[in-house]
Amino acid sequence: MYKCFFVSVLSLLFLACDYSAVTADTKAISADGWQVKDPAIFELPMLDSQRTYNAFITVRNNNKYPFSNLFLIVSLQHPFGKTVVDTLEYKMARPDGSWLGTGIGNVKENKLFYKQNIVFNEKGNYTLNITHAVRNNGEPQGVSKLEGITDIGYSIEIVK
Repeated sequence: MYKCFFVSVLSLLFLACDYSAVTADTKAISADGWQVKDPAIFELPMLDSQRTYNAFITVRNNNKYPFSNLFLIVSLQHPFGKTVVDTLEYKMARPDGSWLGTGIGNVKENKLFYKQNIVFNEKGNYTLNITHAVRNNGEPQGVSKLEGITDIGYSIEIVK
């Protein structure tokens, strides 16, 4: 009986460890809100130029977040100066107002696709820069201080 239990637990541990993230980082956002002038900046470690990766943006929000979606401007600066800028929109809530994402309580974590099948073929350091670009309906000026976002980050996983 104990042998069967031990084998089952060991099998679950091996399955749970099949996480293919090679790098990830998260930055806490000030409790006062995420200022549009304060981007989250991440220096990526050197990655294998022979591998293909998927890149994700990680966002944690709480009940103070006043919107059902999130607009981000994400720029990836390559080692030799090339910069790729993307404006991304992510759904954060269901039509009934309940939050998407995982987590217990009022903080939810969302793992959002950023880039699929990306290759880091230039030797050197890449820099990831993430800022929000949220606007209120009918107002051309963006929100300068976004409340309810507690953390912003990224993860990069090997494509299997």
